[in-house]
Amino acid sequence: MLILGCIADDYAGGLELANNLVAAGMRVVQTLGVPRMPLDDTVDAVVISLKSRYASPGDAVVRALDAMMWLKTQGACQIYFCFSPTFDSVFTGDAPHARGNIGPVIDALMDALGVDFTAVVPAFPDKACTLIKGHLFVGQTLLSESAMHDHPQTPMTDSNMLRVLKAQTRYSVGLIDLEQVNDSSIAIQERMVELRLKHVEVALVDANSTEDLLRIGMAVNTMPLLAGSPGLGLCLPQNFDFEPTPLASLLPPATGQRAVLCGSCSDASKRQIQYFHAAGHPAMALDPLKIGKFGPAKVAAAAMAWAKPLLPTSSVLFYSTADEASIAAVQSLLGVADAGVLVEQCMAEIARGLVALGVRQLLVAGSETGIACLRGLDIRHLRIGPLIEPGIPWCYSTFASLVGSADTGRKPDGSAHTLADTATEGLHFVVKPGMLGADDFFTRAFDWMR
Repeated sequence: MLILGCIADDYAGGLELANNLVAAGMRVVQTLGVPRMPLDDTVDAVVISLKSRYASPGDAVVRALDAMMWLKTQGACQIYFCFSPTFDSVFTGDAPHARGNIGPVIDALMDALGVDFTAVVPAFPDKACTLIKGHLFVGQTLLSESAMHDHPQTPMTDSNMLRVLKAQTRYSVGLIDLEQVNDSSIAIQERMVELRLKHVEVALVDANSTEDLLRIGMAVNTMPLLAGSPGLGLCLPQNFDFEPTPLASLLPPATGQRAVLCGSCSDASKRQIQYFHAAGHPAMALDPLKIGKFGPAKVAAAAMAWAKPLLPTSSVLFYSTADEASIAAVQSLLGVADAGVLVEQCMAEIARGLVALGVRQLLVAGSETGIACLRGLDIRHLRIGPLIEPGIPWCYSTFASLVGSADTGRKPDGSAHTLADTATEGLHFVVKPGMLGADDFFTRAFDWMR
């Protein structure tokens, strides 16, 4: 039964939150956008991942309210709005403390839920993000002096989160500082009572360690609305009597053939490709210029013709990874945006073709590539399973299996399939953020599922 409803402002943050909830004992489904139908009753928490971090405040509010309404109709008794631990979101205007979309979303959720007090906990100590006296640190460095100062979309020039949050919300903001947090959950609650008596509606809460988050988690156990980083996810399930258990990450047994798609150009992904190929597994490079010339569908069809005889006996890899000079050359010819979109479209076509050929274990490197493949397969929700490495779980979803040509997953006449042409099957799926994973990750991920 759904208990905890979570709204994340991007996929990666939502996945971190989902991993933490599973580690604390909850059975979790992560969705891409608001689900179109109810989920089964074996789910304790749902994390709805929105692509709203860089949306305008107005758009972010609309998306968050849509997600909240669905979660409430499914029975969620607590709503958690999850954002980046560095508090970055799109800004409007050029003022030093211009309005971002985190505050407006909190305001809208408070209004819609009829809430007159909430807590905001940006800290994520496991990721070296801490809040002390209302100031956000990344490691030992103030946020405004970190690399986030020069972020191209959300430059963070102020480390004082009290000042930043006050500029974003129309509600009064107060601080629960580290001295009270270090004391006890009761001291935190007493400070909340004090703030409410002073007509403060939003409490910004310091935290310097996971132990701090545990105390905060116990202190906010009855609050209908909370906001913060994925870090607090470790500490909310305890309020509903959940304890860590391997059963929370249990997935159906893995079956079928195996494949890897890599759209990431990170150094980690390059090493993983080299290791996979050196281990004797076949790999095919995808040329963005050929994708631009012939189109994603034709390149995907050629890729399937190559993979079809190999899949019964080996995992296969498709990759678009290249060095910086090659990337720059492709972008100069196709344009930065078009080059990325064409590769993602091709990867999504290949994902469809692979499942048509019988692949039921699919590993995708690169968050944007992963989302493109999920959408190409019409998969909108993933059951979160066990971690392969920190932050990277195996997931599982049912999907609409493709009937027709086993080469591209399309009908013989080339048209796309509809739900009327499909049957339901299961797919084990991994989205590996590009920069993460050991060199042997591609091979070890599949070995882990044996």
